[in-house]
Amino acid sequence: MRVFVFFDLPVDTAAQRKEYRLFRKYLVKEGFLMLQESVYAKLVVNDAQANAAVIRLRQHRPPAGLVQALKVTEKQFAGMEFITGSRQSYSELDTLEEFVVL
Repeated sequence: MRVFVFFDLPVDTAAQRKEYRLFRKYLVKEGFLMLQESVYAKLVVNDAQANAAVIRLRQHRPPAGLVQALKVTEKQFAGMEFITGSRQSYSELDTLEEFVVL
C-alpha cells in the first residue's frame, strides 16, 4: 500500500518558507519519497500503517496551505499510466523486498 501526499503551501513570507521547509523535512524523515514537485509517496505494509502515517501528517501539518493524503493499493499503483516519461525516469522503491521495518 502507498500513501501519497499532495501539498500546495504558501511561500510569500520568510515564516511561510520556513514552514514549507520544516514540512518537507518532516516528509523525508518519515520515509516519503518525492515523485514530483509537491507530490510525495511512502510505501507501507498495511492499512493500519497507512492510517498511522496520515494521523502523523495531521499532527505535523503547516498552519496554512493545502495538504491532501491518498491511500492507494499496490495493484492500483501498478496500474498507473505514464503519459509522458517512463518508470525508469525516477528511482523509487517498487517492492517490499527491499523494505525494512525497524
